[in-house]
Amino acid sequence: MKHQKLSGGSSNRLGAHHDGRGVNFAVFSENASKIELCLFSPDGKRETARIALPCRTGPIWHGYVADVPIGTLYGYRAHGLYAPEQGHRFNANKLLLDPYTREIFGDWTTNPATLGYDKESSAGDLSFDPRDSAPYVPKSVVSDPALFEGMKNGHHISSDKDLIYEAHPKGLTQTNSQIPEALRGTYEGLASEPMIAHLKALNVQAVELLPVHSFVDDSFLVERGLRNYWGYNSIGFFAPEPRYFGPDGLKGFRQMVERFHDAGIEVILDVVYNHTAEGDQRGPTLSYRGLDNASYYRLIAGQPRYYVNDTGCGNTLNVAHPYVLRMVLDSLRFWVECMGVDGFRFDLATTLGREAHGFDRHGGFFDALRQDPVLSCVRMIAEPWDIGPGGYRLGEFPHEFSEWNDSYRDTVRQYWRGDAHSTQELAARLLGSADKFDRTGRRSWSSINFLASHDGFTLADTTRYSKRHNEANTENNCDGHHSNYSDNCGVEGETDDTQIRGQRARRQRNMLATLFLSQGTPMLLAGDEFSNSQQGNNNAYCQDNETGWLNWDKTDAEMLGFVAGLSAFRRDHLSVRQTQFLHGEARPSDGFDDVSWTDFAGEPLQWRDPKLANFCLILRCSAEAPDFEPDSDVVLIAFNRTLEERTVVLPDPPEGSHWTRGIDTDTAAQGAFCELESEPLVSAESVIAFILKAHEEPVN
Repeated sequence: MKHQKLSGGSSNRLGAHHDGRGVNFAVFSENASKIELCLFSPDGKRETARIALPCRTGPIWHGYVADVPIGTLYGYRAHGLYAPEQGHRFNANKLLLDPYTREIFGDWTTNPATLGYDKESSAGDLSFDPRDSAPYVPKSVVSDPALFEGMKNGHHISSDKDLIYEAHPKGLTQTNSQIPEALRGTYEGLASEPMIAHLKALNVQAVELLPVHSFVDDSFLVERGLRNYWGYNSIGFFAPEPRYFGPDGLKGFRQMVERFHDAGIEVILDVVYNHTAEGDQRGPTLSYRGLDNASYYRLIAGQPRYYVNDTGCGNTLNVAHPYVLRMVLDSLRFWVECMGVDGFRFDLATTLGREAHGFDRHGGFFDALRQDPVLSCVRMIAEPWDIGPGGYRLGEFPHEFSEWNDSYRDTVRQYWRGDAHSTQELAARLLGSADKFDRTGRRSWSSINFLASHDGFTLADTTRYSKRHNEANTENNCDGHHSNYSDNCGVEGETDDTQIRGQRARRQRNMLATLFLSQGTPMLLAGDEFSNSQQGNNNAYCQDNETGWLNWDKTDAEMLGFVAGLSAFRRDHLSVRQTQFLHGEARPSDGFDDVSWTDFAGEPLQWRDPKLANFCLILRCSAEAPDFEPDSDVVLIAFNRTLEERTVVLPDPPEGSHWTRGIDTDTAAQGAFCELESEPLVSAESVIAFILKAHEEPVN
């Protein structure tokens, strides 16, 4: 079909951009022979025009179509060589999503017509499928530019890089009866008044949301009656996932961000630029594969029919390609400048740093970020691993990044479970894992310390289950981590035994206190503050139901109050959240070490004892810190993992001051500060944080 009001347009901006008179369409494909623009009726069911984009500038195909209104639905068809053994999979029968679309209309349908090959053919993916996929795929949308006018982000809200709260966009609010029903499970619900109040009570400084890029439910899950709950199956890197829309649709996302910023809370997005929802050679042709398979994906050298699978998800985006890198950077800037977000957590970030010779912390992706005037100013967090060769890279990312520290999680769990040698390892984790991060000028906030995340047991379940219970995932309980370092305290699962329940609650308090008293950046999994459980499922990626959602009707109020107290303590005491690493160096001002370790008698620790279970550390402001008042914030933390209460000898306080008990995990209820005797008791299996306080002046 011909369109009478067609001109060459511009290649400068990728995507579909309305200027008030028409739309400029531009799309990347280095290897296509022709790109067709397909326009659709408002319901998306009928193709109304098919227009060959008239111009090609380099690898950009573009055209300007006049009198196309805002809201028009469209897609692309790419012509070219169908030769999988050469890495090319062009099939113009497949309607393709615009990689730059900012809105998606319609749903993805699992249907063989979305495959570029004939599923029934003995040739498999080498065969060619002639069916039209348009009835089974969503359409791209010509968006109203006013929806995405520049928005101020809040990355200067706080100079502290402190408590992060990891949450699922739907699961956080789906069952919260305090939130209006129409807002539950939506972007608007995340920043509703009850949620803001809850987060402020915990002193949360940043909310880290699981993926909100539009994503696809995996066909194997749909066939089992399940769906992709977590969202790590992206297809549109500019379009918010519609399943979380509330009454205000796309506008609701920006409203959410604005409300969080008004409350002093930053918004961090978990982003998946390492792979797409198209899977391996047996997957559907939805966008990138059909536009230019050989450019968008890393293919196996010498066997380009197959995909490099460093992600474990079937394919790997080729971020080393300049136009794929451009897409990623354009996407990141879009979410900062147009949607107001403050930072990103990069899923399987090692993949993004891979060059031809392997992982490179000075690689193109990292260089591009640090040189970008927008992205160099926002918060960056890496998941420092993938499943490719040499994929585990904890501590090796550029200094601009913080990193999820799974070593911290495992060590804290092992220590409180009673594992041998775990005390020595815990000592390093308590000080921001300097052994892993203190290089190239990095700061102690580089370590993202966490006890649990979306991927694995919740904190409560680490004390209730010794084994995973993922039967509901329909994978014969073979999925999910097998090394959880958990301990059911005597009974697997729920129990009415009050002694076991008390032991589990104490274990949770101990681990939470360890988290909030550690140097580095603490991250709390949503629901861990009130003992949320997933009934032993440690891989709830497909559980969009009561298993994956937080259970607000069964909250542990005592635990919630305890966590709020821990967070307030951390907020009020700079010595437990310093930005400089501590190495036991003498401070020039007073000669005291910035950190010191002793046993409960005040003597040097015998670090080589494999059964070492009790220790104290005294924290003072770093010897490298700017000017400070000596002894203005001194904290002594006593860890007692044994089954017996122990006496701890406190150092003599300076004249005019005394020791008080700040945190005590022996009970969830925390009392007022009071002056202590010089040798207080530390209960069995507990942590106490003592603080040095000046005597109060008598009131006349």
